[in-house]
Amino acid sequence: MFSASIVIPNPGLRPMTDSTTRMAILTAGGPAPGINSVINAATLEALNLGWEVLGVRNGFAGLLEDDMQPLGVDDVTWVHYEPGSMLGMSRTHPAQHGDLRPVLETLKQRQIDLLVTIGGDGTASGAAAISHAMGDDLRVVHVPKTIDNDLPLPSGVPTFGFTTARHLGVELVQNLMKDARSCQRWYAVVAMGRQAGHLALGIGKAAGANITIIPEEFSKQRVSLDHYTDLVDGSVLKGLALGRRWGVAILAEGLVHRLDPEELKHFSAIKRDSQGRIRLSNLELGVLVSKKLNKRLARRGIDMQFNEIKLGYELRCARPVPFDIEYTRDLGYAATRFLAEGGTDAMVIVDQGQRSILTFDDMHDPTTGQTSVRLVDVNSESYLVARRYMQRLTPGDFDDSKQLHRLAALAEMTPEQFVDHYGYLVADEPDEFTWRSSMQGALPPS
Repeated sequence: MFSASIVIPNPGLRPMTDSTTRMAILTAGGPAPGINSVINAATLEALNLGWEVLGVRNGFAGLLEDDMQPLGVDDVTWVHYEPGSMLGMSRTHPAQHGDLRPVLETLKQRQIDLLVTIGGDGTASGAAAISHAMGDDLRVVHVPKTIDNDLPLPSGVPTFGFTTARHLGVELVQNLMKDARSCQRWYAVVAMGRQAGHLALGIGKAAGANITIIPEEFSKQRVSLDHYTDLVDGSVLKGLALGRRWGVAILAEGLVHRLDPEELKHFSAIKRDSQGRIRLSNLELGVLVSKKLNKRLARRGIDMQFNEIKLGYELRCARPVPFDIEYTRDLGYAATRFLAEGGTDAMVIVDQGQRSILTFDDMHDPTTGQTSVRLVDVNSESYLVARRYMQRLTPGDFDDSKQLHRLAALAEMTPEQFVDHYGYLVADEPDEFTWRSSMQGALPPS
């Protein structure tokens, strides 16, 4: 699936009246730490080759409206450590109302030979459509960007921005954990991640959150809001059995996609973006789960409160950590060099310091025709480590008679009722997820 590092014989650039090679750069979708660093390196390398560089303002909207600015050395110097995008961004699709012609006309009038797109799967699809329509008149390269970490890169290679977003997310969740412990309460934190749980799991695992729930756990089933509520409730009860009256539960926003369609009626409003996808940031997943949990706590006479927090927008424009700065400068250089060597129609990858590509065709799932999504591997040892140290119901809690009676009493149920209500949560769970009771006590009580 992945191509090795390549050098393509240059087939020659399209002849131009002024003999100048022109490269345009655009950033689209949502922000991610490190965008300006890609622009910095891609621009400097292009200028070093004697090319003219144009920055397209506000994503594909800038191609629709012919809104560009020349980029020189002074424009991109010292921007590599700045957050956000110096060019602006939008989720505008290049084919407004199914018509690519305005975008193609802009590229032709500006005599653009080369196009660098920086974005996620939607941006890559737009770039591929433009390249296909322009044919030999344009060469295109895509740089993978998303804090969701869900683009089809080699195992262990993050999308840029993910590392910084996780870093800041961990700091914020650790603060919430201190607050939760101090105030004897719980937080339900909803973390960004449209389809995959990488960011939620990365934050939860590194911060030591009590429980993290991701959509990959439910790949073979549709679930209900009560299922998510039961999982968090089990964590609450397990904590209470250990004398712990506080905690943080992290829910990946992509859990909404695993809900039975009937469950969507519980949400007050369903809004969609320009590509027809549900706007997950508008959905009150954490609010609904928190309300259900607060009702259960009140019914049991437990004086403890759940509050909902969303993590996402504050992560996207964080100042990039050194890893993302270094990584994105490599990606910017790789994008320009790939074009200089005659390459087109591919996403650039930097893996262990070596440049390679993934073609636009290979990025697509042959079954769905959509960009392939890299999901969390729930069969990996890394996921095992995350699950093993969560405060979460496991088969061992049901096999240990004393523990079962403790949990049932806290839930105001008989042991038989507790098994009937919560037993399904661990029905197919591997034994490896079960902690020894001595390890459960390793976490501090309240």
